[in-house]
Amino acid sequence: MTLDVRLFPCLNDNYGLLIRDAATGMVAAVDTPDAEAILADLDASGWGRLDLILNTHWHPDHTQGNARLKADTGCQIVGPEEVRRVSALDRKVEGGDTVMLGQTALRVFEAPGHTLGHVVYHAHEVGQAFVGDVLFPLGCGRLFEGTPEQMWDSLQAIAAWPDDTVIWSAHEYTAANARFALSLDDRPEMAAHAARIFAAREAGRPTVPTTLAVEKAFNPFLRAANAAEFAARRAAKDSFSG
Repeated sequence: MTLDVRLFPCLNDNYGLLIRDAATGMVAAVDTPDAEAILADLDASGWGRLDLILNTHWHPDHTQGNARLKADTGCQIVGPEEVRRVSALDRKVEGGDTVMLGQTALRVFEAPGHTLGHVVYHAHEVGQAFVGDVLFPLGCGRLFEGTPEQMWDSLQAIAAWPDDTVIWSAHEYTAANARFALSLDDRPEMAAHAARIFAAREAGRPTVPTTLAVEKAFNPFLRAANAAEFAARRAAKDSFSG
């Protein structure tokens, strides 16, 4: 079983994500930051179809392409109830549900914190997860609606997945995240990891995806000892100017 993934920049710092079940050719977009960019990549890829939109949360930079893509392709829009604030929704999902993309099963996990209804999609059989704005390389999402305790619990649930899980995030924030991580972590291996990130960004290469093992080793939010330490680190990152 194979799940093909295409990552491409959208807007200022978003990524577009297209995923395809290799067995059936069915294609999904994970969030819709830019309909034009998604349609262009569908054409460039030769995949030629869009069956599903998998929204992670309601924010406009994740949903604003929904209407255009549905009109152009006839795809189904899948997501948490909160997406109805800004978009039509063909299928509401919540934690414990499974979305089938052809023969690929994507388990739905509730992951509140960034928003109250945020969900993530875990293709557990192929070790890949699409986490929206919950977890980033060396970072995590801002707490626009939820509490630190909610986000801590969401991150701990993700951290329980296998270490080799590939984590696909929705933004390119890693250089800024690395500067904050360096302010907390003086290990030589942290410095070396940050240097690789800075080099990648200077060369115009994405730092997404990452793996859960890498994030457990270096991400200051996953390395927090408890919810209180996580909350302090999230507050510090919000005001960090390094």
